[in-house]
Amino acid sequence: MARYKVILAYDGSAFFGSQTQAKSRTVQGELEKALRKIGWSGKSVLMAGRTDTGVHALGQAAAFDLEWTHPIEKLFKALDANLPSDLALRGLTPVPADFHPRFDAISRCYRYRLFCDPLRDPLRERFLWRVFPPVDGETLIRGAGIFLGTHDFAAFGSPTALRGATTRTVTKAEWKRMPDGEWQFEVRANAFLYRMARRLVFAQVSAAQGKFPLERIQAALEKRESLPAGLAPARGLTLVEVTYGLHE
Repeated sequence: MARYKVILAYDGSAFFGSQTQAKSRTVQGELEKALRKIGWSGKSVLMAGRTDTGVHALGQAAAFDLEWTHPIEKLFKALDANLPSDLALRGLTPVPADFHPRFDAISRCYRYRLFCDPLRDPLRERFLWRVFPPVDGETLIRGAGIFLGTHDFAAFGSPTALRGATTRTVTKAEWKRMPDGEWQFEVRANAFLYRMARRLVFAQVSAAQGKFPLERIQAALEKRESLPAGLAPARGLTLVEVTYGLHE
């Protein structure tokens, strides 16, 4: 019996999140279905973390134990062939028996995409948030730097465990304007609170639309002062990468 880590990419539009639910289609559920077709008899795969309904991924990580006597390339092809069209295998590697994709992770990176347009655009809006009135780019760029470092992010999300800590360390937070007018926000942290990435985006966009000054975001971090409620839509968010240490 060997343990394998897989990297998954998926279009989250038709998934009710990544973690198994009894009566809903999920990423974990589809992965387990595919594994059973190639002889897996485990109870549950291990996931690096939870993505919400509608959130996408380029680098979600999971792990499972399997007896496999053929070359690993055949395992990759056999597993990927049994996955649905909106879920794909992007990597497969053997890992130590005690490897856990959630607890051994040292950072996660998310990307959020949006564009500003008064008119609906069904094709772009499958993966981007259409924002209007338009945002002020300088405010977005300045606002991202507020999150860098170690802070109590209680105003921007909920703990992932009962009475869990809300302090997180953000090592990257930056906006980039793409040639087609799209804005992309990338944020990397040692861990994220529940819905933290979408809450960060909503707060910055609200400030960049002139609804409140950036100082209110600063106060929410330093003094846990409240901000207007709201989340950026799930469809604009992608889990880009989960990184691990050398002991993997």
